[in-house]
Amino acid sequence: MKKKTAHMGLFLALSMILSYVESLIPFSFGIPGIKLGLANLVVVLMLYEMGAKEALCVSVLRIVLTGFLFGNGFSILYSLAGGLLSFLGMFLLKRSGWFKCITVSTAGGILHNIGQVIVASIVVSNYYIFYYIPVLLIAGTITGFINGLLSQEIIIRIGKRLPKGGK
Repeated sequence: MKKKTAHMGLFLALSMILSYVESLIPFSFGIPGIKLGLANLVVVLMLYEMGAKEALCVSVLRIVLTGFLFGNGFSILYSLAGGLLSFLGMFLLKRSGWFKCITVSTAGGILHNIGQVIVASIVVSNYYIFYYIPVLLIAGTITGFINGLLSQEIIIRIGKRLPKGGK
């Protein structure tokens, strides 16, 4: 149990580092909300190799901690909405057994953007924000696919060395 907890701490640190690194990368298309989602690599890897509870725990902790360190209350709110919807979708798709890692991650990227837009529309009381959905869906598909490819490669290369929890 101690070893699994230590691994979770390392994964949390890695996801926070990836979030910070992502904030330093000048990646912008002029539309708010488009991000690479590098921390999602850790969540997908944990979902497949350690278990859903551990992945959810690290995901929520990362969102809250990076929000306090580098963001604000609204960034935490938006990220939690996107992160929780994304996680729920990825968990259900993986659990079904019908989908591979790439598809699961792609769905996660799409659902993350949808969750953020829903909360943003409520917070700003403006439903015109839904006009961003087509662009965000494309961005979520591309970044989710790339993260899925990377996650799949990591699982193949080092997955056998990770503690098993919920496969």
